Amino acid sequence: MSERNGYIPGVPCWIDISAPDVQAAAQFYSDLFGWEIENVMPEGADGEYLVGRIRGGDVAGIGSVVDGASRATWNSYVWVDNADDAAAKARSAGGSATDTFDVMNAGRMAVVTDPEGAAISVWEAKEHLGSKIVNEHGSLNFNVLATRDPERAKAFYGALFGWNALPLPSGTMWTLPGYGDHLEESNPGLRKGMTDMGAPDGFIDVVAAMNPMPANEATARWDVTFAVDDIEATAKTAKELGGKVLAGPFDAPWCRMALIEDPQGATFTASQFVIENRDLVG
Repeated sequence: MSERNGYIPGVPCWIDISAPDVQAAAQFYSDLFGWEIENVMPEGADGEYLVGRIRGGDVAGIGSVVDGASRATWNSYVWVDNADDAAAKARSAGGSATDTFDVMNAGRMAVVTDPEGAAISVWEAKEHLGSKIVNEHGSLNFNVLATRDPERAKAFYGALFGWNALPLPSGTMWTLPGYGDHLEESNPGLRKGMTDMGAPDGFIDVVAAMNPMPANEATARWDVTFAVDDIEATAKTAKELGGKVLAGPFDAPWCRMALIEDPQGATFTASQFVIENRDLVG
């Protein structure tokens, strides 16, 4: 199921990159993933915001950095009914949140930070309904929290989004009760297909993932993973375009992946689905 028309509350719905050089970032990702690029800012607006698309469907945004940051970073957004309420929940759960603000007619949002310092945005949609294309080559496949304190993260994200943690041999997943029912309603037969493929019990409710970090690593963060058809070709192309392959390609449960850094310093994972790897342990 790769095409979407909106999300339910508690589901990651959009990603964008904040880049020092917006046009260079657009060139890198369009060359790497085949995105069509459109500038969606009104004429004369401060800053730049471009949207990458596949078959005309929104995939991700590319915007200007704030406060003169020298490195690019990927940002994740989660759909909520009310951004003001979500920001208040984040604060009461031990995190922090910016003031909520409107993004023209697109939606209303706030950036929330968990108790460990990982930032993620909450998105109350108006005209912008998030990513239209997911889980296919060049589009978002997973949002992954890197954390040193999984138990604290479970308490925070459970209070904020209603997420539960699903431990699997391949790692820990975030699940949202009822998400599988929503997916099955829009894509009848999905549940049976996942069962036939050997997906673990409860996997249909998965909305994100969580990876533990060593205590000496950098601040906790949210990372993004893109689906690709050929991980070897993607890694090779990324290097040819001026990026770096920091790790891989290597085999992992259900996939083969590589950690890539773009020319402006933003890191992301590229992942090729490999069903033969389903029994590998992370």
